[in-house]
Amino acid sequence: MIIAGLVFAVLGALIHVYIFVLESFLWTSRRGRAVFGTTEQEARATRELAFNQGFYNLFLAVAVFVGTALVLAGVTGAGTALVYAGAGSMVLAGTVLAASSRDKLRPALIQLVPPLAGVVLLTVGILV
Repeated sequence: MIIAGLVFAVLGALIHVYIFVLESFLWTSRRGRAVFGTTEQEARATRELAFNQGFYNLFLAVAVFVGTALVLAGVTGAGTALVYAGAGSMVLAGTVLAASSRDKLRPALIQLVPPLAGVVLLTVGILV
């Protein structure tokens, strides 16, 4: 169960790396605007905010990657703490997105379901 939990947490982290690229580097591109439903003018006006938000997503992913590496290296306490912090924040951010805008339910679920599965499976693996 621990390995399955880590796999789902890492999947969530990879999704957040993709979000990082979209927000920090492709925000004003046609692809970035299509994903987030913004106009060219809106994207230009919010570019700095998106850039910052993108790095927030990257840092959550890095916490999961480092935590996973630590767990696999046998440093279970610190590793699971990092995975819980990163993946748990992903789940909470997705929950906030879903609660704040019903038309964003699909992206919120994409953002939160894999890390949620990771947290649940990791917890079951630790407790069993």
